[in-house]
Formats: sequence, structure tokens, C-alpha cells
Amino acid sequence: MLVSTPFFRFRLRPNSAIRLVVVLFLLALGHASQAQYLLKGTTIDKDTKEVIPFTSIGVKGSSNGTTSNANGEFTLRVSTLPVTLMVSELSHQRDSVVVTSAEPALQIALASASIVLPEVEIKSYAATLVTRAYSHMKANYSRNFYGKAYYRQITRLDNDPTELQEMIWNVKSSNARIEGTSLAQARYAAKDAIINFRDFSFYTRAYGLYDANVDSTKSLALLSPNAAENYILELVGVIQQGDRDVAEISFETSPKLKTYRAKGTVWIDVDSYKVARFHITTPNFTGSANNPTYKFKNTQLEFDIVFQNSPGPVSPLDHISTNLSFDIERPGVKPKRMAVSAYTFFFDTGETPAAAAVYRKPALQEKDLDEIRKTKYDPEFWANNPVVKRTPLEDEVAESFEKKGAFGTMVKPQPTKPTRKLQR
Repeated sequence: MLVSTPFFRFRLRPNSAIRLVVVLFLLALGHASQAQYLLKGTTIDKDTKEVIPFTSIGVKGSSNGTTSNANGEFTLRVSTLPVTLMVSELSHQRDSVVVTSAEPALQIALASASIVLPEVEIKSYAATLVTRAYSHMKANYSRNFYGKAYYRQITRLDNDPTELQEMIWNVKSSNARIEGTSLAQARYAAKDAIINFRDFSFYTRAYGLYDANVDSTKSLALLSPNAAENYILELVGVIQQGDRDVAEISFETSPKLKTYRAKGTVWIDVDSYKVARFHITTPNFTGSANNPTYKFKNTQLEFDIVFQNSPGPVSPLDHISTNLSFDIERPGVKPKRMAVSAYTFFFDTGETPAAAAVYRKPALQEKDLDEIRKTKYDPEFWANNPVVKRTPLEDEVAESFEKKGAFGTMVKPQPTKPTRKLQR
């Protein structure tokens, strides 16, 4: 069916016509100024074609930027096209990409960063850099940053997702750790399982590279006066990343340490001695279940802490990944493998505390789920939050909680299907 549009005939006086043209011109300018383009893409390794997570993507000559998620995916809104994107990641060469259209999705391939070995005694240089990084961190530890952090936790039992928690914190941080948080928004979904982690965010909020309240002379941390004594250090090389050189140092606890084992990699700016990234894995996990018959075996706890590449003596946190895996052994039952992963992204970081925010240090007696249930769930906040959208949830995880049996604030009740009688 065709629908005709009424045609209105009218006349304008000369002055009115001029005013109308001006109004239309201003409206056009306003519309043009509000136009935005949504760029989507993935960052991959040029040689291996594997995704590169947590890559920095910024618009050249502006403060507009984002970071790719754990799957290498990113979205970025820009006001005009074409734009030049500056793309960087610690272990890859920085590159620039000229984007002229929002379609199709981008695939940005970065080459591995060139690594050189300085003409120095390798072992002594690694120990010197770690010692100087510790001294630098200790000297600048009192400087704090304030902002927000987005936390997502996924629990899997034999690879089946059983628990999902998301929180937005007001956060206080330093050059070494999270110093305190206050919960702003939260939501969760869960299924009945043999075990749940209701305090896993404690590990992200409590772990740090330095703590002024700990006796450094007895510390087993890498960044301490005891690094050369407690660790085997090896300089892998120096990564030339733009205008800075970053030393990549592998470390492993000395065999003489019987009660603590750990290994990993630390990246240190060779000029400023700022820690750029710290990655560690350890089997030393002391958690336990409420049921005394449950035993945790083959445990592995992993932290990956990355700092922003910013000028000045102190750089704020960029993101933290925390992963825990272990076997649950129960009497007379086949062991099950449990894995808990958490990703924390820091944003809106500055040096001014949030109004009325109370930054509390983590406490084991505070359970995440209890705190989440105290907050008012706001579906609109989560539906339109760009920080949440930048880290899309895997389809298999979302589908897992949409099935019957899931509960929580983010799970919609399953509609009751009408029953039908079979007709003969």
C-alpha cells in the first residue's frame, strides 16, 4: 500500500527566510559535530597470527584511545575520518594505521619487538636493574592515583562456567598495587556447583609488588633487597619500544628456598627504572574449602600486572589479570579441575579522590557476593557502559548462564512455556 505525504505550501518574508537558513545551517553544524564513527578490530602477531591481548590503541595527536581485550578485540569511537591510530604493546613494535572507513573491521598485525643484549655482564646487569627498580618503587610509593576499575571474574568447573561476577570499583592505587576500593556497581550470575569463589577479588586487591608495612629484609618478593640472594635472574634482552628501552628479565626462586616457589618475567625501563610489567606464577596457594574433606591439589596461582606507559617518575596501573587453577579431590569421587580467572581494567585515572568515596583495604572476612547483594542493580548502567562493552563476554559463557538453573542479578528469568496436548 502506498502512503502519500501531504504537501504544505507556505511563503516566507525575506527576513524570515534568512533566519530559517541560519537555523538550518546551525542545525547542520550541530549534527556534523555530533557525528561519530565506531571502529572495531583485532590486534594480532604479524608472524604467528595469534591475537595480542591488552594492546594500546590511540588516535594520533589526541587523548582518545582504548585497549584491546583478552581476545585482542577493541572498539573505538572517533569523531572524524580518516584518522591515524597509534598501536603499541610491550613485546611488539609500535605501528601506525591510517583508517579511512569504519567498515570492514580492522585487523592490525604487529611485528615482534627487536631484542638486543647490552655489552655488560648479563647476570650483574639483571640484578642491578631489579635492585634499582625496587629502590625506585620504594621512593615513589607514597604517590597515589584515583579512578575506577572494572573487574570481571569467571569460574569454571571442568571447563563448564559456573560463576560470573562483574564489579565497578572506585579505586585508589600506587606504583605497586591497589591500595583500596569501594564498590560502585555490581552484578553476578551463578549455577549450583560443588564449590564457589565468593572472595576471589581479594587476591587482585591484596597482591602487590611492594608493601611499606612488610619487613623488606625478610621479604621473599622479587622487588626487595634480597632479589639476588633469593632468585635466579637472567636478562632475556632489551626491547626497543618507541622512545624507551625496556629490559626483559626472567626470574625463578633459588632451589635453597624450600617453602616458596615462583617464576616469571619482569619488564623494567632501563632509564627510569619503572616497572612496566610483572608476570608471576606460583604453586603456593593457601586457600581451603569450607568442607574439610575437599583437598586442593596441583595448584597454580598467576598474576600479570601491567602499568601505563606514561611520563613522569610514577606510572599508574593499566590492568591486572589473576588466574587460579587446581584439582578438587573428594573421597570416592573423580577429581575435578577448577579454574578461576579475573581481569581488572583501570580507567578514568587521575590524582583526585572521588567525592565521598571510602577506599577500604581488602579483608578476607568480606565476601564479594555479600557486598554485591548490598548494591542496587542497575541494568541500564551495564547495558550502555562502554568499559564493559570493550571486553565482550564469550558466547559460551553467556549461554551457559541463560540455561535453566542459573541465578543472579544479570540472569533474566526463563519464560514459562505453555504446554500443549498432543492431538490424535
